Amino acid sequence: MKTYLVTGGAGFIGSNFVHYVLSHHDDVKVVNVDSLTYAGNLENLAAVSEDERYVFVHADICDRSRMRSLVDEFDPDYVVNFAAESHVDRSIENPSVFADTNVLGTISLLDAVRDAWMGADGPGERKYLQVSTDEVYGTLSLDEPDTFFREDTPLSPHSPYSASKASADLFVQAYADTYGLPINITRCSNNYGPYQFPEKLIPLMIHNAQSHEALPVYGDGLNVRDWLYVEDHCKAIDLVLRKGRVGEVYNVGGHNERSNMYIVERIIAELAERLDDPAICTSLIRHVEDRKGHDRRYGIAPDKIKEELGWEPETAFEDGIARTISWYLDNQEWVEHVTSGTYQQYFEHMYGNRKVLS
Repeated sequence: MKTYLVTGGAGFIGSNFVHYVLSHHDDVKVVNVDSLTYAGNLENLAAVSEDERYVFVHADICDRSRMRSLVDEFDPDYVVNFAAESHVDRSIENPSVFADTNVLGTISLLDAVRDAWMGADGPGERKYLQVSTDEVYGTLSLDEPDTFFREDTPLSPHSPYSASKASADLFVQAYADTYGLPINITRCSNNYGPYQFPEKLIPLMIHNAQSHEALPVYGDGLNVRDWLYVEDHCKAIDLVLRKGRVGEVYNVGGHNERSNMYIVERIIAELAERLDDPAICTSLIRHVEDRKGHDRRYGIAPDKIKEELGWEPETAFEDGIARTISWYLDNQEWVEHVTSGTYQQYFEHMYGNRKVLS
């Protein structure tokens, strides 16, 4: 039996990973450690809450003594760190929170596994995996569509969020070089799919369009992202844990580059047709003042993970967005819960005072 200690497992990607592991392996135990901030939601894991292979622990990765005790108690084969503040807009508002969780929290977790694993017997087959982002590489030009981020692309983060993730990556690599800690780092493109908190583009547009509310689009909306269906990402992480070469970085991309405007218009068209609602239309779009330091394009070359591990994305964007919209339409109670109360205050704070361009 393999034991996974998953931090941030009640968040969007983390909860999908917990579901993936439990549904694809019988001989596993999954320990989910989450501090349950606004984006951590145990409703994401209701379907597995009674599974005897699953354990939830309410704890913060910044709590050093707790992390060490959990590593000692559960003796995990794999530690997978999803725990992070991840929304760029929030990082612009409050960078220090991102430094605390994404950098100091990662160091806390690294110290816990180093102290537990690097004794006389060594780590054996254990492994620590840091889940990172393509944003650590900076930005690409729209005028050079054949250029992509590769594992040896220099780190050049532009937002407080991406700077905190790049710093965490460097600490992970430093612990490998200094202490011999067995690690991997995965850097993914933009994820989408079930359980994503509606501060991010796709669930935000689905939610607002259904309610006939304004659809805020930063700037001209031509910023391009490489979109990766979350289940494809989860499969990649599990493959890297079990078969990836120790110490390596693997880029995980979807080969699904789309502009923000394309995404918004696709969601409008899909929802209008499904709900037979002509009020869901492009007139809801509001171009608003752009985000500070807004990267123009991200694009990942996942050649390494394909060549070494045989992974490639299985979900074309057009299929993935249809599945995602279906999930949100079928899970209105979940949506209502996460968009109540403070979420409305957050939305007004982030978009209410932005200059409308068109």
